[in-house]
Amino acid sequence: MLSLKDVRKSYGATRALDGMSLQVDSGEIVAVLGPNGAGKTTAIEIAIGLRAPDAGEVRLFDRSPRSPQTRLRLGVTPQESGFPDALSVEEIVRFGASHYPHPADAADVMKAFGLEALSQRRAGTLSGGESRRLAVALAFAGNPDLVVLDEPTTGLDVESRRRLWDVVRDYAAGHSVLFTTHYLEEAQALATRVVVVDAGRVLFDGSTGDMRRRFGVRRVSYVGREGQVAITIDDTDEYVRTLVRDGVAFSNLEIVPPTLEEAFLTVTGGRK
Repeated sequence: MLSLKDVRKSYGATRALDGMSLQVDSGEIVAVLGPNGAGKTTAIEIAIGLRAPDAGEVRLFDRSPRSPQTRLRLGVTPQESGFPDALSVEEIVRFGASHYPHPADAADVMKAFGLEALSQRRAGTLSGGESRRLAVALAFAGNPDLVVLDEPTTGLDVESRRRLWDVVRDYAAGHSVLFTTHYLEEAQALATRVVVVDAGRVLFDGSTGDMRRRFGVRRVSYVGREGQVAITIDDTDEYVRTLVRDGVAFSNLEIVPPTLEEAFLTVTGGRK
């Protein structure tokens, strides 16, 4: 679906991407994580053909991302979007869908994103959250093979965010989704793979489970003779075996697995 190989991009003296490589295959939901200024948005803009790389190779559906044919298979929600104030929500959804050869039904798209009650509202009267829902809905309106979402749930309430998660999960069967996010619980809930970037480089590429196992730290807690005990340790299994071998009396044993946030902070050196 999408491939970036050793991509480099600078803005003056600032290097935004420093040899980044990234791949998205069919049926995947890939989350790109990283601190502010890590290069996430620049990578997205190059992947979809809005910017050209200084070096490296970018292929979208095995073509240049600037090829018109690729646009017929791609749906995008950028970080910033705007709509003609005088057009209604339904008119915008239908207009966006009309550019694709096999679009989704506009009514189904509006229903999926909770826009039915707003269908006749003019875009200029929408709140920030409502406008964001419309922007995300447009990425799916054309029924594209690949959907790319840059910080899609920024400004959305909890209900709208969960609704989007449901749409992405359903859509990934037979399609692919690439998204950036600052919400680690979003990556945990959705992604089949996470790619952590910083300073324009990929620091980790794998599942959330792999990331937590490699970079997270487990905690053991239990009640001993002197009260509650809590300890952070790499090998919790060996620690518990040692307690048993040494005849230590304990109860209410709990092993807390590492969180994605802890692993993320380890990978990025504490930067969020």
